[in-house]
Amino acid sequence: MSEFRTAADGFLRVLGAERGASEHTVRAYAREVRSFAAFLGEGVRSGRIVDVEHLHIRGYLAVLYDKGLGKASVARALAAIRSWFKWLAKEGKVAQNPALLVSTPKRPRHLPRVPSAEELNGVLDSLGAGQGAGLGAGKGNSGAWPERERVIFELLYGCGIRNSELCALDMRSVRWGDEVVLIRGKGKKERLVPLGDAAAAALRQYLPGRETRLSAAGKAALIAAGPLLLNLKMRDACRLTTRSVGRIVKAIALTRGLAADVHPHTLRHAFGTHMLEEGADLRAIQDMLGHERLSTTQHYTRSTIGQVQQVYDKTHPRAL
Repeated sequence: MSEFRTAADGFLRVLGAERGASEHTVRAYAREVRSFAAFLGEGVRSGRIVDVEHLHIRGYLAVLYDKGLGKASVARALAAIRSWFKWLAKEGKVAQNPALLVSTPKRPRHLPRVPSAEELNGVLDSLGAGQGAGLGAGKGNSGAWPERERVIFELLYGCGIRNSELCALDMRSVRWGDEVVLIRGKGKKERLVPLGDAAAAALRQYLPGRETRLSAAGKAALIAAGPLLLNLKMRDACRLTTRSVGRIVKAIALTRGLAADVHPHTLRHAFGTHMLEEGADLRAIQDMLGHERLSTTQHYTRSTIGQVQQVYDKTHPRAL
């Protein structure tokens, strides 16, 4: 095994075990770091990690561009390489981090289209009426368990949580007495988010069906402490997957007249955008979304510029 591959594997072990990175992050970093390690194995004649220069990194990024990767993908690769060499420098395996001399590709800022509060309230009201998605039961169809589908929408939009955080919820995550939900986010960091009345009502409507299905499947032990959202086939630990949530959200969105590109993260983004539009404090939104940096939350302010412009046009004495 080459010195580059050995160094990469050492970093990835630390990333997963000591730093508490999510499984998704470890997978993504493993792909990027091992790919770069293979590139170094062919491009660095000495075969030594200490001889890696910023020109090698730039050469690798050029290869990625030649393969047709966009700036966002190349930026992710560079971020992984920077983290790897930061660790190598900390461990004394290299004198400095050569990736710091490589500029991050500038990515165009695209504002995602966020459904209006009226549109989402219409969807949630229809689900609350027990109508489901109107697609019938079957693989990937969201009408198979209307109560569960309503909970999915209420928690994604009502609590602003990530798809992975939603699927990781257990029964004990819901703190009924405090009216909050305990969320385990990125890096295994925990936060509490308010459980609104509508989301609480949806959960109470869903839980009896959950208990019935678990009992029928001989998994009564999971009723009190198992996963909150169940898959239909009751396989393994019965936990609903992020892929299934994505299919459910898209199916409901399409049948309710929302844009075809609506996905679970759209609802999280709508949560932040609508809270901000209604005057919520940016710091409070940051805490609820679980953003480490306020600058990440400030991205939502750009989504409301249209509304700000309308307010200005209607109210400012100097507006034309």
